[in-house]
Amino acid sequence: MTVPDTHWREIASSSFVSLGTYRKNGAVVAVPVWIARDGDELVVTSERSTGKVKRLRNDPRVTLRPCSRMGAVDPDAHTVEAHARISGPATEDVRAHTALRRKYGLQYRLILGFEVLVRRLQRKPGDRVIIRISRST
Repeated sequence: MTVPDTHWREIASSSFVSLGTYRKNGAVVAVPVWIARDGDELVVTSERSTGKVKRLRNDPRVTLRPCSRMGAVDPDAHTVEAHARISGPATEDVRAHTALRRKYGLQYRLILGFEVLVRRLQRKPGDRVIIRISRST
């Protein structure tokens, strides 16, 4: 099923999107994420150790719905079905990083900077990845 351009643009322009990934038993787990457009794809960044990244390794299907910062989805919000892939370390995907930085500006830089500081204090390595999302066909 092809995603209508209007729905794809709505998702791309939303401040927050509920990203649903599939468990092995078929259940959808949805979490709010920042999302930006990079050409024909949408990009999300996440720590490699998160559940959504683990679930994407098993099943590339995702659902996308505009949501609030805390993940609340309006009952009449459109659901977009798409496919996602882990494109690699965030440090190596300059285009995705630039798209997210351009859309979210200072708040993006502050959150990632704070994350780096916390990792240093905890002496834990950080390993962010870029998730690239394309329309289902």
